[in-house]
Amino acid sequence: MAAPILSVRDLTTVIHTEGIRFKVVRGVSFDLYPNEILGLVGESGCGKTMTALSVMGLIPAPAARVTGGKVMFRDRDLVRLSERQMREVRGDDISMIFQDPLTSLDPMFTIGHLLTEVIRRHRSISRAEAEALALQALTEVELPDPQIRMNQYPHQLSGGMRQRVMIGMALMLDPDILIADEPTTALDVTVQAQILDRLVGQQRRRDMSMLLITHDLGVVAAVADRVAVMYSGEIVEQATVEELFADPQHPYTQGLLQAVPQTRHQRGALHTIPGRVPPPQFIPPGCAFSPRCAQALVRCWEERPELVADGHRDLRCFNPQPLALV
Repeated sequence: MAAPILSVRDLTTVIHTEGIRFKVVRGVSFDLYPNEILGLVGESGCGKTMTALSVMGLIPAPAARVTGGKVMFRDRDLVRLSERQMREVRGDDISMIFQDPLTSLDPMFTIGHLLTEVIRRHRSISRAEAEALALQALTEVELPDPQIRMNQYPHQLSGGMRQRVMIGMALMLDPDILIADEPTTALDVTVQAQILDRLVGQQRRRDMSMLLITHDLGVVAAVADRVAVMYSGEIVEQATVEELFADPQHPYTQGLLQAVPQTRHQRGALHTIPGRVPPPQFIPPGCAFSPRCAQALVRCWEERPELVADGHRDLRCFNPQPLALV
């Protein structure tokens, strides 16, 4: 296998608020390979977005800061770069699509202005040339009437249109890596399918690597090559999509898969995981999932399991059981 284009090792992010200090990203490690789609999944509050923002150097300082680990990209540790150096990386080498395009697009400027300013920040070209590239980017993501949209403001576009603008903005400088943070959230099902299809098509056409953050396992099964399952700020299981869906081993992964409706004819109550993700201020001292786990041992409440690599799978569990026996 080729060397990873992005290698995250023991990434730790801490938040200080109201005299309390707690970790929201707890020793996260993963690799992203060239031309690969890696799905990062888990419930809301598991730390997926904070992991992405930590990689991009966009966590809200000074309340939050990365306190440990490395984020290696092209032999450079992004954690060690200055803000000025990170501005050169963002948008050009690594781009990100945020969850809510309405709050991510400045309402004071037109779509055309927002896109051309990004282009001119990274390319020494005229405004007319930048506008041509911006128009091309909107055309490639199939935004209806792109010339008209260039002169409109974000609030004048529908949710699906704004998401297409965000995708166009993220891709127009041809980055090596795209981080897509729940790119279909708050869109209706039909628009979700269109956006996802457009995003994956662009990834394949550009030979680009993608970190796809989502809580939708159906999306992961459809488009990802590998998947990392996250819980309480840490990776609990990581494998290829085929291996993970065929034989999930962490009880949290098993619970997520069981909670997915199997057919439209399914009757009775859907499977749920009891309890909820603990706030990062109150994570249990042992395994973070132990209060919700039917397989928990006494050891699980007292010791934090390490993420252990076994062949093609990484697993953080003291007592894995086959799904059929759970």
